[in-house]
Amino acid sequence: MKFVIAPDSFKGTIDSAEICDIVEQSIHKSMPAATVIKMPIADGGEGMVDAYLKSSGGQKVDVKVTGPNATREHAFYGILPDKKTAVIEMAAASGIMLASEPKQPMDATTYGTGQLIMDAVEKGCGKIVLGIGGSATMDGGVGMAGAMGVLFLDEDGRELPLTPNGLRRLHTIDTTRVSESLRGVKFLIASDVQNVLCGEMGAAHVFGRQKGADEAQIVEADGILKRLAGVIRDQTGDDLSQIKGTGAAGGLALPLLAFFDAKIVSGIDLMLDTVGFEQKIKDADMVITGEGMLDGQSMEGKVVIGIARRAKACGVPVVALVGDIGRHYERAYEQGVSAIFSTNKAAVPFEIARLTSREDLALLADSLFAFAAALGNGGTKGSA
Repeated sequence: MKFVIAPDSFKGTIDSAEICDIVEQSIHKSMPAATVIKMPIADGGEGMVDAYLKSSGGQKVDVKVTGPNATREHAFYGILPDKKTAVIEMAAASGIMLASEPKQPMDATTYGTGQLIMDAVEKGCGKIVLGIGGSATMDGGVGMAGAMGVLFLDEDGRELPLTPNGLRRLHTIDTTRVSESLRGVKFLIASDVQNVLCGEMGAAHVFGRQKGADEAQIVEADGILKRLAGVIRDQTGDDLSQIKGTGAAGGLALPLLAFFDAKIVSGIDLMLDTVGFEQKIKDADMVITGEGMLDGQSMEGKVVIGIARRAKACGVPVVALVGDIGRHYERAYEQGVSAIFSTNKAAVPFEIARLTSREDLALLADSLFAFAAALGNGGTKGSA
C-alpha cells in the first residue's frame, strides 16, 4: 500500500516534519510493507523554509539581520536545488517571536526581511518565494523595501525611520537607488490571508492586537498605512489598498507590488506546485494531512483544504488528523476530505492539551491504521 503524509504543523506544539515521522511509525506498526512518502507542508508562515527543504531538497542559509526592534538576530532562508529559487519566511527576520517585550509595534520594522532578500539575490537567486505569516510589524513593508534601496522621504527630502512612527511624515518615495541586482527578480508572495490593507478588515484592525497594539495605535497605524498607499497611488497611479492579501504581515506586500515584479499567490498552492504534489500522490491509496485547528476559516486556503481539493481531483481519499475542530469544520467534506479525526481526548484548554500533543497524535494514528489493517484491505481507495 502507498500512503502520502502531507500535514501542516500543529502551531505551538508539533512541526510538520515531526508529524510525518509520528504518522509513518504508526503506519508501519500495522502495515510494515507499506510505502510511505513524507511531505511536510507549510502555507506561508513559520516552518515554510524547512518544509520546502525537506520536501524538495536544497540548502539552508544562515544570515545575521536586524530584528523587528533593531536588535541583531540570527535568521535564515532556503535555496532550492535549482540554485535560482530562494524560499524566505519573513517571520525568521521580522516575526512576532523576535519582538521585544513589552511589544512596540509602532517602532517595529521589516528591515531584516529585506536583508534576507538581498542576500539571496546576491547569491544569484532570481525568484523569491516569500512567506509572510507570523509578523511583528505594521510598517507597510517599508523596512524591507528600505533594505532593497527604496527611500522614504519627508517634505524636505530627508530619509524617515522605517517604522510606522517614521511614516507619519511621509511625503515622497524614491526608487532611483534600488539595486540593479533586483532587476528581473520575480517575487511570489505566499499568503493565505485575504484581508485588504486598510479599514475594519485591514492589517491594523484585524491583526494589530496580536502584535501588541492598543486601540489608539490601531487607529493610528491604519491611517499611516492609508497614507503610504496614497503616496504610492500618487506616484504610480495604482491604488493597491483594496487588493486582497495586502493586509497580511502589516502590509508587507505593498512596496513589492508597487515597485517590483511581484504577485500574491496562495501559499498552499504554490508549495504543492513546487514539490510536484500530483506526481507524488500518483497511485497512492491515501493522503494523510492535518493542522492544529480545522474550522470554517480553513476553507480560505489552509493546508488541509488545499491538499483535499487536489487529491480529490486525482481520486485519492484524504484523512485529516487535527488538533481540534471548530465551527463549520464539516464543510471540509465538501472539499474532498474523506474523514476527520481530532487528537483531543477531552475538552481541555490548549495550554493543557499541548503537553501531550505528540502522545495523543501517536495514539490516534495507531488506532486509525490498526483499524485500516483490520479491514483486510489496508485502506485502499474508496475505503478511508
